[in-house]
Amino acid sequence: MLGFLLRLLPFWVREPLFIVVGTVLGVRIMYLALRDDDWAAAGLAVVFVVFTAIRVRAVVRALRARRKPSPAAHADGITAEAAVPPPAEAAVPPPAEAAVPPPAEAAVPLPAGAPVQAPPRTQGQAAPGTRPVPDATRKEPNVWGQAALALGLFAALGGAMWAAPQVLPSDDDTPRAVSCPGAEEELPKAYRETSGAVTGDELCEALNRPDLAQLLGTPGELATATSRSSNIAPLTDGKVAQPEAEVTFDTYTVHVSATYNDLSIAQYVKVLEIGGETDYEPAQVLGRPAVFSSDHTMEITIDLGSGASGGPVGQGPLARTLSVAFDRKDRGGYYDITVWSTTGGFPDDSVLLAVAEKVLPTIPGSAA
Repeated sequence: MLGFLLRLLPFWVREPLFIVVGTVLGVRIMYLALRDDDWAAAGLAVVFVVFTAIRVRAVVRALRARRKPSPAAHADGITAEAAVPPPAEAAVPPPAEAAVPPPAEAAVPLPAGAPVQAPPRTQGQAAPGTRPVPDATRKEPNVWGQAALALGLFAALGGAMWAAPQVLPSDDDTPRAVSCPGAEEELPKAYRETSGAVTGDELCEALNRPDLAQLLGTPGELATATSRSSNIAPLTDGKVAQPEAEVTFDTYTVHVSATYNDLSIAQYVKVLEIGGETDYEPAQVLGRPAVFSSDHTMEITIDLGSGASGGPVGQGPLARTLSVAFDRKDRGGYYDITVWSTTGGFPDDSVLLAVAEKVLPTIPGSAA
């Protein structure tokens, strides 16, 4: 189909288009072939270069023919009459065989040796033995205009090829980061009764950032799974909202939650001290009180093959948590940002600080 459309184009549009396309492809393929040491690609580049050279030669010959017409083409033009020899002189017939002229016109005898003149031609009648002269007033096509049209057409095709991947859907198998699940249908009563409470959907949108892997120190990774829930804090009789969201990478898993209770960070530190916890460190995030702590995650085994419910709950890998107060006055309620890995390691505390400083300001609601 494309070849048929190209054959319909005029010469001064088609040939410059072939030259530009052949030059760009030839130079590009030759560069890639030299860079990758690919002889097959180099041969393909030579084919494009030769094809372009043939097209350039054809255009050059056409331009020379237009500037200096050939002798054959010149003989067909206005000077054709000059190449026709003059008519031969007619001999005077003898007096005995002279033709009797018509009565209406008297014949005048010609002197001996006088040439016989040809009858006059009417306007528009061509001389015998000459070719018709072409109309000199016919306007020839503008060569430079057609060349400019070819370049414009090539630019339009290039722009269309550049914009096609952004407009048309892509069918490639390139892995892409997953998005957050769809919105939840109905929220518990505690979310309607808590002013400024966010949902699990909102936490997931804030946590699933394009630069989250880079903040974690693994910029080449993509999120493989996301989850969210608008839960209720345990042992609160359904009165404390505790939304959660989680984003999983190949190396780390990041979990964020918001607890809308009256427990402040200062009180939380005292609870850690009473419980004999020693692996904690006070901090400050965005001018708010915060604290680092470490704890093991829970590991649950589910057997889907035998139909059994699964094994007992075990101890999972160690996780690092940064708890940040809702406000600077630490009047109650906090965010938890937790990072862990299946290998048991977690990044440095500065990484959690960077994640908190990026994620927390994007969480909607008055607490954020």
